[in-house]
Amino acid sequence: MIVLGLTGSIGMGKSTTAKMFTDAGVPVHDSDETVHRLYAGKAAPLVEAAFPGTTKAGAVDRARLAEKVLGDPAALKTLEAIIHPLVRADADAFLARHRAAGAPIAVLDIPLLFETGGRDRVDKVVVVTAPAEVQRSRVLERPGMSEKKFAAILAKQVPDEEKRRQADFIVDTGKGFDTARAAVEAIIAELSGEKSGKAGS
Repeated sequence: MIVLGLTGSIGMGKSTTAKMFTDAGVPVHDSDETVHRLYAGKAAPLVEAAFPGTTKAGAVDRARLAEKVLGDPAALKTLEAIIHPLVRADADAFLARHRAAGAPIAVLDIPLLFETGGRDRVDKVVVVTAPAEVQRSRVLERPGMSEKKFAAILAKQVPDEEKRRQADFIVDTGKGFDTARAAVEAIIAELSGEKSGKAGS
């Protein structure tokens, strides 16, 4: 099974691209969705123990947690040390399930793939990109987003240009979603061909 890492900076259209893979029948593991699930389940008592008062009715209250960790690098590190291994274990179980089911390709949607050293977990990397002005207008339309917040998020992410340089495949959502979908279909076709070529050789 080929494991494809899907990544891209904020506002590039990564979630939309992930859905295109799902629509094409490729299983996708979504790190963000997994964090939401963990916050409502097994991560909640661990987060509460590290940050008392951040859970409500057995689930993490994201607003309360944000108050405790935002702007505090040490607190953020503590939170990451709790969450990252749980997300990784969930992704490993996902890959094992689809490998056993004979899936030719599976996607790990990892927002901070390069930033968290996730490159070694995947066979190939797809980077979702868009022109800087498109990215900027998309992000600033989000509720609660400001220029300052956007700049802070960008500062923590590997620059788009560097991501593209390290990519095996690039999906540009700035040219419209039909073009992006065609790029996704071309990636699947190329990887499927690679797989059947290996099997036949």
